[in-house]
Amino acid sequence: MYQDPRLSVSEFIDVCNQTLDYAYPSVLIEGEVSGFKINQGKWVFFDLKDEEASLPCFLPLFKLKTPLEDGMKILVRGYPKLMKWGRFSFTVEQIMPVGEGSIKKAFEMLKKQLEKEGLFDPERKRPLPENLTKIGVISSTGAAGYADFCKIINARWGGLKIQTAHVQVQGIDAPAQIIRALNYFNEKAEVQLVVIIRGGGSSDDLACFNDESLARAIAVSKIPVMTGIGHEVDESLADLAADLRGSTPSNVAELITPDKRAVQNQIETELKSAGAKILQAVASTLDSLENYRKTARTKIDAEIEKARSSLRLIERLNPELVLKQGYSIVSGKLAPGEIIEITTTKQIAQAEIKQVKERN
Repeated sequence: MYQDPRLSVSEFIDVCNQTLDYAYPSVLIEGEVSGFKINQGKWVFFDLKDEEASLPCFLPLFKLKTPLEDGMKILVRGYPKLMKWGRFSFTVEQIMPVGEGSIKKAFEMLKKQLEKEGLFDPERKRPLPENLTKIGVISSTGAAGYADFCKIINARWGGLKIQTAHVQVQGIDAPAQIIRALNYFNEKAEVQLVVIIRGGGSSDDLACFNDESLARAIAVSKIPVMTGIGHEVDESLADLAADLRGSTPSNVAELITPDKRAVQNQIETELKSAGAKILQAVASTLDSLENYRKTARTKIDAEIEKARSSLRLIERLNPELVLKQGYSIVSGKLAPGEIIEITTTKQIAQAEIKQVKERN
């Protein structure tokens, strides 16, 4: 026979919480903030309500990363719990504003706070790294914005090494995933620039980029961070905290890569200019060489004529010419009894010296 369980108050609360933990370990609830207050500088309390019901919510102050005030519409993640004093409550882990009005209000409140801290100061911004060859991209690889980014990168300039971290780029889980990806690139230190991109969308779609923790993570990144979120008119806390901002993912691709065609045209122009200078220098050199050639030719001709004159003189001293004129050549010792040799044009004769007389 079935008997009702007999439990103490504490046991019953523990059993209820076990049941709640099993059924709702984590749940998302959307509603309007009411009765927002902070107790003892440590605890945050508010009710989350709609037209028919109200849910008491609680969280530690250090977990409150989104400014709240009554009337704001928010999405919270957390878990239900029955407190020891018997009051049912919802323990909040994460908060994200929803709806254009609430998102804008939270954005302005948090922007003002972070500005006072100097998080967006221009002096903190770093320029685009020179000789960019390796970048880290944080985006959803299935999004159109990512596809446009890659298409423009490849069309403008090949050879850029891209490491991509696939994350959600909208919704309550997106900020934590983007922060993890950013921390990963900072720990690996293998890229020169981190790019966070997401195409256009509604205020709700882009609300994740107004997360305080994400803005702070971008601001303290060791590697320069560039954002390209939404359209040109969209502005997020992530944009303000980044070192550089592009209006869209496509614009980011254009800003970080040179235009291949423009570079080719520039190179061709420079080559033409350099070629003209070289041709001018060559022409000037050729003119100088021509002048040198003419001068050298004149000197060479003069030397040749001089050599020819010498040859003609030597030719006149040729013994054969003397013989052809009817003379003969006598060789030997001119003394009585000596044999001498007489050479003519066609004959060589020997004769004995009978007598030698001196000429007057």
